[in-house]
Amino acid sequence: MDSPRTGKDLLVASKPFTIERRAASWAAVLSTFALIGALATATALSPFWPLTLALAVLQGLVLVRGFCLFHDYQHGALLRGSSVAQGLFFLYGELLMVPPTVWRETHNYHHAHTAQLVGSHIGSYPMLTPRMYLELSPFQRFLYRAARHPLNVAFAVLSVFAVGMCVRPFLRAPAKHWQGLISLVLVGALAGACVATGHAAALVWCYLVPLSVACAAGAYLFYAQHNYPGVTVAPRETWTFTGAALDSSSFMKLGPVMNYLTANIGFHHVHHLNAAIPFYRLPEAMQAIPELQHPGVTTLSPRDVLACFQLKLWDPEAGAMVGYPAAR
Repeated sequence: MDSPRTGKDLLVASKPFTIERRAASWAAVLSTFALIGALATATALSPFWPLTLALAVLQGLVLVRGFCLFHDYQHGALLRGSSVAQGLFFLYGELLMVPPTVWRETHNYHHAHTAQLVGSHIGSYPMLTPRMYLELSPFQRFLYRAARHPLNVAFAVLSVFAVGMCVRPFLRAPAKHWQGLISLVLVGALAGACVATGHAAALVWCYLVPLSVACAAGAYLFYAQHNYPGVTVAPRETWTFTGAALDSSSFMKLGPVMNYLTANIGFHHVHHLNAAIPFYRLPEAMQAIPELQHPGVTTLSPRDVLACFQLKLWDPEAGAMVGYPAAR
C-alpha cells in the first residue's frame, strides 16, 4: 500500500481540481443573486408576519451562499480576472459588512496559520492553552470568554462584522481599510433612506433580519470548522500547511439543501488544502484524493453544536481541546 501523500505531493494532487468551469461559476453567482432578490421581494409583499419571518430567515441562509461565493472569488477560485464579478462582489461585501480588503488580509493570514496559537485571533477565534489562560488578568479572561461565547456568534452582525470587520480595521489603518468606513456609510445611508421614506418595516424584514441570520450562521460555520472534537493544534516547530488542512479543519456533514446554502463550505478540509478549488469541485476532490477521505467530522445537530461550543482551550498535554479550568 502506498504511503499517504503529504506536503507538496498532496498539493500537486489537488491542483487539477482548481480548473474552473466558467459557465458553472456564472450560473451559480447570477442564480444566487436572483434568488436573494426574489426572496427580498416576496418578504416585502408577504401579507402576514409568520410568512414574512420564514422568508426573511430563508433569505438570510441564501445570503450565506452568496457570502461563500464572495469568499471563493476573493481566493481566486471563481471568475478570476472578471471586472464585472469584481464590482458585484465588492458591492455585496460592503452590504454584508465584509470589506474585501479586510477580508483578504485576515483570511489569508488565517489560511497560512491555521491552528497555530500565536496570532490565532487574526481572522479566526482566539485560542489559548490552559496555562496561558490562567496567566491572563480577569479582564483579559472576560474578553477571551466573550470572543468564544455562543452569544458572540448569535450577535455576530454587530460584534464580528460591524465592529470586527469594519470599525476596528478602519480605526487601525484608515488609508488601508477605507472600505470599512464605506461599508458603514453605505449601510447607514440605506437604513436612513428606508426610514425617511416610510419603509422601516421593509428595512427590518428584507435586510436587517436576513443579515443577522446570515452573520450568525456564517460565524458558527467558521467556529465549527476549526473548533470541533478531534481537532489538532501542532506546535510551531512541527506545524505544516497540509497537516493543518487534514487535522485541523473539519468536514461538516450536511444534506443537499444545506450544502447548497453553504456552497459546500462544509468540505472545509479540502478548501484548506487548496483554496483555489471552486466550491462545486470540492466534493469531487474529496472523492478522488484518498488522503482527504478521513477528516474530523461534525454536523449541525444540537448535540454536535453543543460539543463544539464546549471546546475553549487547547491542552497540549491532553492533545485535545478542553473546557475552561475549574474556578479557583
